[in-house]
Amino acid sequence: MAVLITGGAGYIGSHMVHEFADAGEPVVVLDNLSNGFRFLLPTPVPFVSGSTGDRTLVSDVIARHGVTAIVHFAASIVVPESVVEPLNYYGNNTMNTLALLDAAIRGGVRQFIFSSTAAVYGTTEETSVSEDSPTAPISPYGKSKLMSEIMLHDAAKAYGLRFVILRYFNVAGADPRMRTGQATPAATHLIKVACETAIGKRPKLEVFGTDYPTPDGTCIRDYIHVSDLVQAHSSSLAYLRSGGPSATFNCGYGHGASVFEVVDSVRRASGRDFPVEVSQRRPGDVPALVANVNRIRAMLPWRPQFQNLDTIVAHTLAWEKQLAARRKPA
Repeated sequence: MAVLITGGAGYIGSHMVHEFADAGEPVVVLDNLSNGFRFLLPTPVPFVSGSTGDRTLVSDVIARHGVTAIVHFAASIVVPESVVEPLNYYGNNTMNTLALLDAAIRGGVRQFIFSSTAAVYGTTEETSVSEDSPTAPISPYGKSKLMSEIMLHDAAKAYGLRFVILRYFNVAGADPRMRTGQATPAATHLIKVACETAIGKRPKLEVFGTDYPTPDGTCIRDYIHVSDLVQAHSSSLAYLRSGGPSATFNCGYGHGASVFEVVDSVRRASGRDFPVEVSQRRPGDVPALVANVNRIRAMLPWRPQFQNLDTIVAHTLAWEKQLAARRKPA
């Protein structure tokens, strides 16, 4: 009896693997290593190299490891990239999820946790968005995730599958014990990029747009610590195992920070006044996106431990220093 974690060698997935391993939960990881790294994983955890779109492989993993639940992280996630390469995103995020769902249902899996995104909401006039807010994604990334959500709803009705959809806001931070963190060399996440700039890995930080209708003109996002996020997944699995009906939850803190506020936090933590360059807006970015988290707090015993921007930045910065030392040529 095991939990299959797709994309388990990636940023969020590897944190989930450590979370389950710490709790004694048997897991198996499926990852094609396009954005993942084996060194992020606990050594004893079974690892399978491959794609979620490979039905035969997934079916074999489910049968061989006695998989009873799936936590699906594997996806392409860069919003601007999705605008210029939309078919890649529909292929990897939507079609591969379809293949995974098909193999899961045929293999008798009845509990499925899906890694979705706040990008499904698109541009909104609301100060904070709830799970009942209209979904009108403006990027292929958001659309590809919303299509997968729709498939999950239909599969649940037809085949008895029960699911939790977790709509992430902006994930950041690193494992407080420094066992794992975001290791992708070309990552675009603001806090990681700012920390890389602070330690000299990048020559400057680009800020994309300062003319948004926000207090300082830069985009506002709800940043959630990755350790709190994986706790939401653990709570979701326990909820499904206890018989809870399918549900969708926002994963954020209910308050946001602007790009310039993030920059200030990184400067404080690092003690460095690194260069910042203002550029044009990026396609697909919305001015502000903050989570309404009333539902997840009411329905799950989830209580975040790291909901402070300076804490998130401190953990990210410590991880980036460790990662830089690991990759430094001998």
